[in-house]
Amino acid sequence: MQTMAGSVFSDVPAHSAEELVTALVTMPGARIERIVSTGQASPPGFWYDQAQAEWVMVLSGSAVLRFADEAEPYRMGPGDYLFISPHRRHRVEQTAPDAPTIWLAVHFGWPA
Repeated sequence: MQTMAGSVFSDVPAHSAEELVTALVTMPGARIERIVSTGQASPPGFWYDQAQAEWVMVLSGSAVLRFADEAEPYRMGPGDYLFISPHRRHRVEQTAPDAPTIWLAVHFGWPA
């Protein structure tokens, strides 16, 4: 296997109209991504409902995530992480508007 190396803090835009999603590693059944948010949030009424599991960590910045089955949101800062089970409806309520939020997301466990 080829060595893959880099920095998740390279080429981070200060602002972008859209989130920047970069696949760092992709292999059968798993994908690791760097996501850069610059104030983005899920559209009103939109919920993610993913077939695979996801583990997400905020490396810098901040975010607020909400699950459809919980009353209180999760406020996340650097070092905070969450495991999201398959088909657990969730949304991003907000990301830091004044500095990039850098996420590390690991997607895994696609159904056979």
